[in-house]
Amino acid sequence: MWCAECESIDEYFYSNTYFWLFLPTSEAINKVTKMAEYAKYPLESVEHRCLRVQVEQSQTGNFLNQLNGCLDGPEFGGTKVTTSAQPSQLNIEEKSRMTTAEVLTRRYQAQWLAEAMNKHTYESWFQPIVRAGSGVADPSIFAHESLFRIFDAHDSLIPSGFAFSLAEQSNLLFALDLTARRSAVEYFSRAKLKGKVFINFNPSSIYDPAYCLRATASAINELGLKPADVVFEIVETHRANDMNHLKGILSFYRSSGFGVALDDIGSGWSGLNLLEQLRPDYVKIDMELISGINENAYKQNIVKHLIQIARKNRTEVIAEGIKTEAEAEMLTELGADYLQGYYFAKPKRYSDRISTEERESIYQSTRHIEEAKKAHQLS
Repeated sequence: MWCAECESIDEYFYSNTYFWLFLPTSEAINKVTKMAEYAKYPLESVEHRCLRVQVEQSQTGNFLNQLNGCLDGPEFGGTKVTTSAQPSQLNIEEKSRMTTAEVLTRRYQAQWLAEAMNKHTYESWFQPIVRAGSGVADPSIFAHESLFRIFDAHDSLIPSGFAFSLAEQSNLLFALDLTARRSAVEYFSRAKLKGKVFINFNPSSIYDPAYCLRATASAINELGLKPADVVFEIVETHRANDMNHLKGILSFYRSSGFGVALDDIGSGWSGLNLLEQLRPDYVKIDMELISGINENAYKQNIVKHLIQIARKNRTEVIAEGIKTEAEAEMLTELGADYLQGYYFAKPKRYSDRISTEERESIYQSTRHIEEAKKAHQLS
């Protein structure tokens, strides 16, 4: 049901790991050889500019730090590496995992992250998005935004920004973004919340829209949600440098019946260009413009202009990051369609963590329904 290429997490470290180092220069080979001999790591020259170093599990962190320390920046950056559990010649799978020394070091630092994904120690919490003019006591809820929460081996909550940054540095972004999308769908379905669900995703984690996203679409259907219930919110829009790729992603979502939102509009001219070119269903105004807007005429003029542009493109506007009644009243007066922020509610945990067994049970319980539908369509 999920994209195997995105979800699979390559294994690099073993009880005894053989590091196959492909070094860029003879000088780099000499440096690593001296380092390995001094630290007493078993080492063998395999072929031209390739060294194989055996490292015990307890020494892996030290070895990677020493490798970084003995090579200068360009040498370390130009070193390619893969690993194996045995000293025999590399097989195709091990060769396919070839990466840079820098990425492998980050991957070692991100072992807790891979373990959290494998053991499902993550959750999705939800924050309501209310219709403008709603009161705090009895708000008219339009949707909920899913907010990903991930925990380490000690069950400590790790800031999601740090987790995604580390995932990007260690080639785990595809897997983590998919995990977050899956979590959003599962927890929203379990919480039985009303309205739409906004699911964040990073466009750089999607390499083929039709291939990477069809599994997410299938899962949404299996869990009893309708495409019209789901809005995919594009984050990190300031880093979108391939407009055709981004348009392809949005085209797939729309053709499948999902809504599309852009985050942080107003944080720069790039955001305004995206609004004009992509014409999403929803835009979220950058929180920096929202803070204290009731006392800042300059911010009021900017937001009013943004809302006018959105209206021309038939795009609805969400003002997020609202903390006070005065901010909410001002944004309603300026014409925002929906409001979101701590003033109305903080992100909330609606259910206990879904175990691996429960997750499998969810899909088993819905699978027979899907099979019956398909059989009916074929009859």
